[in-house]
Amino acid sequence: MADGSSGAKPSGEDALIARLFAPIATHPGALGLKDDAALLAVPPAHELVLTKDALVAGVHFFADDPPEAIARKAMRVNLSDLAAKGARPLGVMLAFAIPPDMDVVALEAFARGIGADAALYDAPLLGGDTVRTPGPFTISLTAIGAVPTGEMVRRTGARAGQAIVVSGTIGDAALGLALRHAPERSGFTALNGEERAFLLDRYLLPRPRLPLIRALREHASAAMDVSDGLIGDLAKMLDASGIGGEIDTARVPLSPAARRAVETEPTLLEVALTGGDDYEILAVVPHHALSRFHTVATTAGIGVSVIGHTVEGQGLMVRDGDGAPVSFARGSFSHF
Repeated sequence: MADGSSGAKPSGEDALIARLFAPIATHPGALGLKDDAALLAVPPAHELVLTKDALVAGVHFFADDPPEAIARKAMRVNLSDLAAKGARPLGVMLAFAIPPDMDVVALEAFARGIGADAALYDAPLLGGDTVRTPGPFTISLTAIGAVPTGEMVRRTGARAGQAIVVSGTIGDAALGLALRHAPERSGFTALNGEERAFLLDRYLLPRPRLPLIRALREHASAAMDVSDGLIGDLAKMLDASGIGGEIDTARVPLSPAARRAVETEPTLLEVALTGGDDYEILAVVPHHALSRFHTVATTAGIGVSVIGHTVEGQGLMVRDGDGAPVSFARGSFSHF
């Protein structure tokens, strides 16, 4: 995302970058967006953690969603990955493809969203690229973080006999998406306006759990964020660690809005547990560290819930509140 200043008349892309993005790229390493790359120093005794997610209109967000909210979602889904690894953000690299129907007003709003979350999460814009596309609005964002050497929280560190923990509440975003698609479902007509607005907002604006990064580094043996669905993502983490696990659906934390929807229409529980877009932290924590982990999370204003435990063997057993096995048609969202 270089503005290409050379004394010659700037291109349309250069002018766009200079007007909308250079003012928010204030980190010295961004070099004013006047070069072809950024320059970033690695903090002493730290390693870099890098993650990238792409978002496409019609797949990850609705084409008519507010551009500012789309930008913030792009920032937050990547920052959520850093949080799950125990990494502090250092900056982001942004690339996006602009469709013909996206006007200057929408681009200005999009830039405001990037700038707002860059400031809110101390994740400065360092550079990137802009292109035109005949297809849908597409965003690719790379987040760069730092973690003390040897302390990144991997998926592979869980051991048998430990607690399975999630932050926040599960299923709000998936239910918000389902509400967008089918507001006439009985589970949604039972909700009041405030409850519907809550679910819709949780789909549009994730909350990366960056306040938990130190607690994760100090107390979690494994962690990841819940992006594709609690059941499927937990199965992935258990498989990566070479162990099994058991969870109780009755212990999975639901918001009041999600609980009311599920109680009215019980089939929505599967949507909540497998639909994804939660961007909460899923972690495995030794039992002796649970109290300290809970204290840090509570101090940060983030609830954490124990939903099960790890076991020797393979696979994930899901049980209901009465201990009966529960199965789902699919464990998580998949593009393929």
